[in-house]
Amino acid sequence: MSKVDRRILKTQEALKQAVIELMTEKNFDEITIQEIADRANVNRGTIYLHYQDKYDLLDKLIETHLISLGEMDKWACQLDWADALIPYFEYFEQNYLFFSTMLASKEAKGAPSSFRIRLLASFMEGFKGEIDKESGKNTDLNDEVILQFAGTAYVGVIEWWIRNGMPYPPQVMAKQVGALLERSL
Repeated sequence: MSKVDRRILKTQEALKQAVIELMTEKNFDEITIQEIADRANVNRGTIYLHYQDKYDLLDKLIETHLISLGEMDKWACQLDWADALIPYFEYFEQNYLFFSTMLASKEAKGAPSSFRIRLLASFMEGFKGEIDKESGKNTDLNDEVILQFAGTAYVGVIEWWIRNGMPYPPQVMAKQVGALLERSL
């Protein structure tokens, strides 16, 4: 894999930050390429060197976060629930602007509503291997129902936590949500 020029990475990061900042101020559909360029302090044409349009930029931004969360799944399943969830809640905290913009506003300010669906699908995929069949607690339950319940609850708690200004630290959230997920899965 070839190394990407740091200037390119810096420009792409500035563009992603610009679109998120603008989304806190106005509906995504109302944001123009020129506004993104101005906020990122680049020429309008620079955006088109990296992305097809503002939707492609937003999609790449979303994909970046979903990939980061997915990479955590690879090692988190080796830990108990509370310890495994700490890095996730820390990630949500570190990327508060993104998640608050994409999840916390009631209408998501015009952002493509697919983000919540994609996040839910990502978590449900991660939970698939976690369903406890050995203890007998889930014997009479359908895996699909269990995954819907756990995934929807997890995303809902994350939304609540962000919408309410993260009233508890990541470690407390991880312990509480971990205990609840352990009971369900």
